[in-house]
Amino acid sequence: MSESPEGRAAVAGEGAGERWARRAITIPACLLGLAIAVPLLPVLLAGALLLDLFRDRRLPTVRLVLFALVYLGCESAGLLASLVLWLGSIGDRERRLRWFYALQSAWASSIFAAGCRIFGIEVDVVGDESIGRGPLLLFSRHTSLADTMLPAVYVARRHGLRLRWVLKRELLWDPCLDVVGRVLPNVFVRRGSYDSAREIAAVRSLARDLGEDEGVLVYPEGTRFTPAVRDRVAAALAVADPARAQRLAGLRHVLPPRTGGPLALLDVCPPAEVVFLAHVGLDGAARLGDVWRGSLIGRRVRLWFRRVQSREIPVAAADRLAWLDAQWSALDDWIDACLAERDGASPAPASAGGAA
Repeated sequence: MSESPEGRAAVAGEGAGERWARRAITIPACLLGLAIAVPLLPVLLAGALLLDLFRDRRLPTVRLVLFALVYLGCESAGLLASLVLWLGSIGDRERRLRWFYALQSAWASSIFAAGCRIFGIEVDVVGDESIGRGPLLLFSRHTSLADTMLPAVYVARRHGLRLRWVLKRELLWDPCLDVVGRVLPNVFVRRGSYDSAREIAAVRSLARDLGEDEGVLVYPEGTRFTPAVRDRVAAALAVADPARAQRLAGLRHVLPPRTGGPLALLDVCPPAEVVFLAHVGLDGAARLGDVWRGSLIGRRVRLWFRRVQSREIPVAAADRLAWLDAQWSALDDWIDACLAERDGASPAPASAGGAA
């Protein structure tokens, strides 16, 4: 399957050989996994139930087996649909983009809805009305495996916005993201090189020619939050930029935002407005083992969207960085207040950056 011009630029430095060698592993593995799992489902569920009766009566293993089956089913259906849609849109680039955006939203929404039902997750949304129309830049918190679905469900699908994603390159090992995500104008960056010149150039390309039904999603932290990662990033920042490290010293639940991607997007698309997405309730599910231990069962997830008008965003580079840090600190304060309310404790003192 070939890609659109945007898709061909989505993974800098990757040749066709590397791409198809990966797909030769992931696509058959997905289809074979589903073919094996379906007839063995009664046996798998019985074994999972037996294990859970001894370790956790909330049935985390049973739930994980059911979710794995749904995931494989959605992956396989998405791959089949992508082939049909690609064949049906040969020679019509706009139709292909329209169909693949719809497929991406349907795929993510199906997986997320199934996960909520299987694990008993409830979702509350605050500030949904602030999302509005594009062009917009969506800056989202990142703390778990599950929160990558939130923009697709609550921004792209609910508001009909075409999101261009900045994603880590490891996600190409998900066959649906690999196939569908490369047809769409997304960028897959290498972990650890998020601020390199080549990666930033690829990110900048996403912000060009955004329409009123389009936006760009980036995770400013660059990786999933954990307290250990926060402390490590803070220590590195203290060496590289002591003044900025002092400004962000009060962060408790988020990582200091990386500057390359977010500032590049703001520089390329100054008419765009910024929507910040904070959330609580998905913490502690950064790895599959966390989910198996039941970290998501019965969670109540809260989402907070907050839109900042373009006229409120500084123009000068130094002022814009200080503004981003202040917005991220305000996001951190909201998370802390929600966690304190959930745990029946008093919120911690506001972080150093404060709100803009």
